[in-house]
Amino acid sequence: MARAANSPISYVLRDPAGKTPTPIIGLVRFNNERLKIATGFKVKPSHWNADKGRVKNVVEAVDKDEINGFLERTEKAVGGIITDLKANLIPLSKETVKERIDAYLNPSVEVEKPKTLLDFVGWYIDTCPTRLVRGSKARTGRFISPDTIRRYKTTLNGLEAFAKTYPRPLLLDNIDAAFYKAFTAWLTAKDYATNNVSKYIENVKGFMSAAVDEGFTTNMAYRKFANLREDAENIYLTENELSRIYELDLSKNARLEKVRDLFIFAAWTSLRFSDFSTLQPEHIKADENGNQYLDLRQRKTGGRVQIPIVHEAITELLNKYNNCLPAGISNQRTNDYLKEICQLAEINDRILKHVTKGGKAVVKTSDGWGKMSSGVEKWTLVTTHTGRRSFATNMFKRGMPTVLIMKLTGHKKESEFLKYIKIDAAETLDLMRQYLGPRSITKIA
Repeated sequence: MARAANSPISYVLRDPAGKTPTPIIGLVRFNNERLKIATGFKVKPSHWNADKGRVKNVVEAVDKDEINGFLERTEKAVGGIITDLKANLIPLSKETVKERIDAYLNPSVEVEKPKTLLDFVGWYIDTCPTRLVRGSKARTGRFISPDTIRRYKTTLNGLEAFAKTYPRPLLLDNIDAAFYKAFTAWLTAKDYATNNVSKYIENVKGFMSAAVDEGFTTNMAYRKFANLREDAENIYLTENELSRIYELDLSKNARLEKVRDLFIFAAWTSLRFSDFSTLQPEHIKADENGNQYLDLRQRKTGGRVQIPIVHEAITELLNKYNNCLPAGISNQRTNDYLKEICQLAEINDRILKHVTKGGKAVVKTSDGWGKMSSGVEKWTLVTTHTGRRSFATNMFKRGMPTVLIMKLTGHKKESEFLKYIKIDAAETLDLMRQYLGPRSITKIA
C-alpha cells in the first residue's frame, strides 16, 4: 500500500477479503508508534483502491466523493496536528495525538448560552438533579434537594407571569435596579406577604450568581437587591397543651394517632419534619452507662445533633413503635391532620397574627386577612414546625442555657435561634419576675 512520504496517516480496510461493506481504518504513524482511528465510513472491498487508500471511481460506489473528500481532509488535518505538536515542543505520544485527533473528528457542539433570565432559570432547574449545593459548607457535596427544586419552579412561574407585564425583555444583562423595583412592586400588588416577596428575590439573586459563575453574564447588579424580611409571628405550644394533645384517645383513628405521635416526638426532640419522618432505629444510640440518645445528621443542614432520650413521652413512643416510628406522610397532609388533632384537644385560644401583605399591615382573621380582627383560634396555626419551636421555647422557659438548646436544635447562629423563642408578653413578665424577685442570702456568721 502506497503512502505519501510526508503523510503520517494511511487508510486500510478492516476486512480486505470481505464480501460486504467493511470499516475504513486510519493508521497514524509517528516516532515508531502506530495509532488506529475509526473513520466512521464503510466500503465494499471490491470498491477499494488499496494502493491509493481511496474509494475507486466506479459507478457502483455512489458515495465515493463524500468518503474520499473526508479521507483527504482528515489526512491534511492529522498532518497539521503532528506538525503543531512538534512546533510547540509537545511530546508526541499516543495520548497527546489521539486527544487532538478525537477533538478534530468529534468536535464539541457549541451550546448557545441562555441570554434571558427565564431561559437560564429553566436550564438551571433542568440540571439541578445533578447539581451540587452552592454556598453551604454543611451541605457541600450534596445534590440540590427536590424541595429546593420545587421552590425554584415556583419562582420561575412568578417570573414568567411578571415578564408578560414588564416592558423590557428579561435579558441577563437587564436584571438591574429597575427590574428589582418593578418585580417587588408586582409581587406586592399580588398581595404577597413581605417574607414571601423576599424568598422570590433571594432565588433571583441565587440564579444571577449562578449565571455569573457559569460565564453567561457579567452583570453584578443583583448584589444590591435588598431582602426585606419581617419577624414572623409563629406560635408555640405550652407543655400543658402538648400534654392535652398526647393524652387524646385516638386509638380508633390510626390516621390521626400516628401523626399525633410524630408531632409529640418532634416537640420533645426539636426534630424537623424531614428528620422525624425518616428516623431509623440506627439513629438510637446508648452511652457506656446505658443512657439512650438520638444521633443523626439533619437533612436540611447536614449538621450533626445528639439529643438525650429523657422525656417519658419519647421513651413511651419508642417502645410503642419498637424504636421505628411510623413512616411520615406528606408535610402538607400532616399539617392538615395536626390542625384536626389540635382542634380535638381544644387548643382554641384566640391568637392575633400580624403580617405585612401587599405593603399593608394586616391581621389574620377566620375569613382571611383584614385590618381589624379578634384573632383566630390557635389550632388553625399549628404546623409540623410548631413542634420544633415548642421545644426551643419550652426549654428556654425552663431555664436551659441558650447554648445547650442550640446544641439540641442544631442552630449555629444565636440570632437565628432566638427567632424560635415565641413567648408572649405575659410569659415574658412572669420570667422577669422570677429573676427580679427576692432570693435567699446565706448569712456569714
